[in-house]
Amino acid sequence: MSAEPACTPDPGASAERTRLAWRRTVLSATAVGLLAVRPAFHPDARPGQWVAAALGGLGWSVLVALAYRRARALGKRPPHPGRRAVLAYALTTVALAVVAGLVVML
Repeated sequence: MSAEPACTPDPGASAERTRLAWRRTVLSATAVGLLAVRPAFHPDARPGQWVAAALGGLGWSVLVALAYRRARALGKRPPHPGRRAVLAYALTTVALAVVAGLVVML
């Protein structure tokens, strides 16, 4: 009797899961971006709030572009490693956290 594995691993499944994770991350970044620009639309909004909202929108745009690029790279066979994209995404997320702090303080 031979010991065969119950199921064979699917090399594309992990890339697909990662692509879906990038999409979920963009969705959550969209919600955070919308919350970041909300104070700028208050009738008594100050210029600092407009600047913070513009920076939040710019950061959101960068996150969406990076996630789109990474998802496309994961669609290739074999998937390309995304060291630079992941690092850029992390740095943009940190920058957005700083902008979020500005939004709270303003």
